[in-house]
Order: sequence, then structure tokens, then C-alpha cells
Amino acid sequence: MQKLLLSVLLTLSISGCVYKIDIPQGTPLTYAQAAQVKVGMTSQQVRFLIGSPTISDPLNPLRWDYVYNYIPGTYAKKANIPESNGQHLKIYFNQSGTVSQIEGLETIPKTQQGLPGSKEAILTAPPL
Repeated sequence: MQKLLLSVLLTLSISGCVYKIDIPQGTPLTYAQAAQVKVGMTSQQVRFLIGSPTISDPLNPLRWDYVYNYIPGTYAKKANIPESNGQHLKIYFNQSGTVSQIEGLETIPKTQQGLPGSKEAILTAPPL
């Protein structure tokens, strides 16, 4: 009986100590990055500005989709970083390979929660 009670107490105490990782899925974009894409740009220019698309359908190569979802883990939840979903930028190309239409710019936030502000802050080191 004591072993059963001890094992139940141990199981209950361990179950509360579960670490969950952050789950970012897709291509994180900010509004400033996405707004640089203009009608008339080539696919190489778009790829240079905002990176490779999350979804590039071989059956429809004239449409690129940039999707991003973020599920905060244990430490992100403690830091009150919210969940992020529903970000979907669609870029359509015409037959000559230039951007003809951009949709979903309103779904892209000004800043992405849970990501560093800029790479310069990470890479800048004081002189020796």
C-alpha cells in the first residue's frame, strides 16, 4: 500500500515538470520585409529579399506561399510571448516570371514575437 501511494505521489509530482520546446513552423516575416516585395520583381529578387517560400507547389509554380505559425514553449509562455498563427503571404507570378499579385500582406505582423530583433545585436561584439 505504501509503495502504491509513493508511486502515485511521485508520478503526480513529475507530471508537472514537463519542458516544452518552442515550435516555429514556416518562414517568419515582418511587415517591413514583406512590404519590400513589389509587383514587377523577378522570382530571384523575391527570394533574395524574403527567402525561399514555405510552400512551392510543383503543380502551380507561379504561386509562392509564405506561411508561419509559432507555438510558445515553457520559457516563452513564462515570458508572455503569444502564440502566432494565421500568417499567410501569397505571391503570384506571371508567365514571364515577375510578380503579378501579392495577397495576405495584412496578415504579417510588424514584429515577430519570440525572435531576436536583429542579427546585428547577436553578431556585434565589443572590440578586443
